[in-house]
Amino acid sequence: MSDQQAIGAVVHLYVDGMAFCNEAALRKAFHPDAKIIGNYEGAVEWMSRDNFIAAILAKPPAPPGTQPLMDIEITDIEGDAAFVKVTDEFAGTRFTDYLSLLKIDGRWVIVNKLYHLHR
Repeated sequence: MSDQQAIGAVVHLYVDGMAFCNEAALRKAFHPDAKIIGNYEGAVEWMSRDNFIAAILAKPPAPPGTQPLMDIEITDIEGDAAFVKVTDEFAGTRFTDYLSLLKIDGRWVIVNKLYHLHR
C-alpha cells in the first residue's frame, strides 16, 4: 500500500469512526496525544483525543448503511509527515478538517485536527 493509500485509509477510518460513533476506529486513527482544535459555538475548543471521542460517543450514530460525506480536497506528503484537508459531516453539521499526520513505526496516525465548523 502506498503512503497516499494508507493516509486515505486513516482518513476513512476517522470519518467512519465519527459517523458511526466507533470508538475503536477513532482510537486507531488518532495518536493518543493528538489535539483537536477549532471554534465551536462561539468559543475556541481545545480537546484531547479522549475528550473528542467522548463527545462523539455522546451523539447518536448514523444509521447503518449510511454513506458518510468524505471529500478529501488536499493531501500533501513529505517523507513521514502529511497534511490532509477533508470536508465531512457529523451529526448533521458540516466541517472542514485540516489533519496533520505522522508516520510512526510504519503506521500513519492523526496527530492534530484543526477544524472549521460551517454555518
